[in-house]
Amino acid sequence: IDCEVIDLRTLRPLDDATIMASVAKTHRVLIVDEDWCSGSIAAEISARIMEQAFYELDQPVVRHCGVEVPMPYAPQLEDAALPQVETIMATVKGMVNHG
Repeated sequence: IDCEVIDLRTLRPLDDATIMASVAKTHRVLIVDEDWCSGSIAAEISARIMEQAFYELDQPVVRHCGVEVPMPYAPQLEDAALPQVETIMATVKGMVNHG
């Protein structure tokens, strides 16, 4: 599995050109965000991809976000609430097996 990673440096303005170029190249999108999926930057990026590059996609955009709970203070619970390498990899493998 070969992934292209875009680490956004700014959210406003959002670098649509880089995002859409990656969609055109890879035809799949996984958005990883520590925030909740609801009302997050992941939702905005997903919406923009659907509006600007829908026909480039081989499958729906996938969002892998934090658990929708208040952020815990305890380190073990914080780790459980945020995306982890293992859960991200499981999502990627699921995308590959789906498409």
